[in-house]
Amino acid sequence: MSVKPKAQTRPTLGSLRRSRTADVKGQVFFGLLLIAVALAVAMVLAVLFSVIADGAEILGSRLWSFLTNPSSSDATKAGVAQGIRGSLLIAGIVALVAFPVGIGAAIYLEEYADGGIVTRTIEVAVRNLAGVPSIVYGLLGLAVFVQQLRGITGGSSVISGGLTLSLLVLPIVIITASEAIRAVPSSLSDGAYGLGATQWEVIRTLVLPSALPGILTGSVLSIARALGEAAPLLVVGAAAFYTTGFQGALEQMQGAFTALPMNVANFAKLPADQWAGHAAAASVVILVVVFLINLFAIIARARITKKLGR
Repeated sequence: MSVKPKAQTRPTLGSLRRSRTADVKGQVFFGLLLIAVALAVAMVLAVLFSVIADGAEILGSRLWSFLTNPSSSDATKAGVAQGIRGSLLIAGIVALVAFPVGIGAAIYLEEYADGGIVTRTIEVAVRNLAGVPSIVYGLLGLAVFVQQLRGITGGSSVISGGLTLSLLVLPIVIITASEAIRAVPSSLSDGAYGLGATQWEVIRTLVLPSALPGILTGSVLSIARALGEAAPLLVVGAAAFYTTGFQGALEQMQGAFTALPMNVANFAKLPADQWAGHAAAASVVILVVVFLINLFAIIARARITKKLGR
């Protein structure tokens, strides 16, 4: 007499709810995550409201002149036009230097490296470099770009500042690009190899387009960090007031420079009775610039994702 196997019953919605309710540890962990996120958002909003409130008088009474006027010893005329210009030039140098080098290094580590001890050593070094204080990169930039390469960079110039910040954000670009490439399903590459595609064709037509949204996110984060750094720029010789002139492209890149973080630092140490709100208003300008860069990245990522059919 054969024994009929017991029929397997599919889990019902009620049983799933009961099992989920019984997961007390998971619920506690989820609650702690919500609390952590709420605290982070609350601190960000507190800082945002504080700088907006402190700089409201300047932003409300002379916003346009504050954005277009150069630095001045007169509190009623001082602006951040030079700082905006210097920050945009530095961001351009970071994009031209750090992004190709960082993405190329990530492609090598994920697609070409053999995973041996040398590769693992490089990966550990990159992750450790991401946590090095920014002032250390400033000292490196002072020794290499300002002193050793003075004939090329012009010494304390926007080129030196941009190259120094490129080194600062390079580990972030490598790490985020590596994670994005690693997240691409291996089935895509396997199918392409099965059809006879070469390794470079697979990377160029499948891996990079699929990883592009993640790479773009990491690149924007690195730009945002570069725009907010003041210590490395101070070490390489960024000026408090004076920036590059308007004579020509070479003179502008190799001349004295400043940036928005330097404007904030300089305004903050001036007498509060005359310069009240200038540092906060300049901080709001930095936040707006970073927000616009992030908005551009979000739009670009959405279009890329839509194009990929995700």
